[in-house]
Amino acid sequence: MQPTPAQPQRTAHDREIESLAEFDEVVAEHRSLAKFRVQAVDLTDRTEALLGLDTTGAVFLGCPMDPEAAARVRSSGALVFPPVPGLPFDPYRGFVYAPDELFESLEEGYEATPDAQAYAWFQRTKADGDIYASMLRAIHDDAVSDALDELLVGARVVGVMGGHAMARGTAEYAGAARLGRELTRAGFTVATGGGPGAMEAANLGAYAAPFADGMLEDALRLLAKAPSFRPSVTDWARAAFEVRERWPGGAESVGIPTWFYGHEPPNAFAAHIAKYFANATREDGLLARSTAGVVFLPGAAGTVQEIFDNATPNYYESRGEPTPMVLVNEEHWTRELPTWPLLRSLARGRSMESRIALVDRIEQAPEALKRLGG
Repeated sequence: MQPTPAQPQRTAHDREIESLAEFDEVVAEHRSLAKFRVQAVDLTDRTEALLGLDTTGAVFLGCPMDPEAAARVRSSGALVFPPVPGLPFDPYRGFVYAPDELFESLEEGYEATPDAQAYAWFQRTKADGDIYASMLRAIHDDAVSDALDELLVGARVVGVMGGHAMARGTAEYAGAARLGRELTRAGFTVATGGGPGAMEAANLGAYAAPFADGMLEDALRLLAKAPSFRPSVTDWARAAFEVRERWPGGAESVGIPTWFYGHEPPNAFAAHIAKYFANATREDGLLARSTAGVVFLPGAAGTVQEIFDNATPNYYESRGEPTPMVLVNEEHWTRELPTWPLLRSLARGRSMESRIALVDRIEQAPEALKRLGG
């Protein structure tokens, strides 16, 4: 018996409800929630609707609701995963984070923010072997990945990788910021590891893209007053929010940090922050989503690892056609950490050979990226 041709199907994302407005829209259009997934939506004011709807095969993930409504949807064939009390994060969240969310209560000091509290929870639970805590981390990270995929549909994403130690007020930091601005103005979505240093600089540059060039120079001077997140994350973060308040409405970019490196706070210039507990998931996800290429600024062990994490699928073409890789700073990548000779040898004779480049100055990276991308 020959199989029938595959028919176009609704994607799983088409059946996800992630806001109250979306819930009301689906109810009005379908008069049913059968097989929908409702994710982290407060339904305490939608009891009447829930009592009258078909919820066969539906799944409610962390949705507060009246006990009567919860009993009703369970009895009609839905699965209900109730909210988890006492957590500083929502494991079922439907969207990536925003800077204002992670840095809420910054006026009381960084230790009072949800970001710091989530890291403290991670520190308490990561080594105790509690399967419940590890399950919550896994659910959270999967939800973040799902939200990030939805966010980046159709985007031309360029990853910018570099070390966290690059200080504000340095020529290197300013160069990374100009790179982020140039890439954003060229129509790319900048994605970074979401932390301080080179990562923050690239996100800052993306934020500055809609403004006149002088805005970035002024912002760099303001930020230089708090050059590092050490010794005070609070002062470092406040300087960033001062820039945002003085120049509201910057362009959007993406940061993908991790609580695994909890001593490195996320930066406030990425409009969308996909923060993970599992660093391996975060690393692979950042590189896999950089579909228009990756620029590697000078860094240490973490950046070297990212270069070869990106080179491996390009070598085997396991994600399809190799994507561009641009390494910046000849001295750094040929003498201090001689990664370029190995990368070039690895690429020789393979499709990825025409997709790698080494440039000396950061200003050369956008043109190299465009050239390698055809």
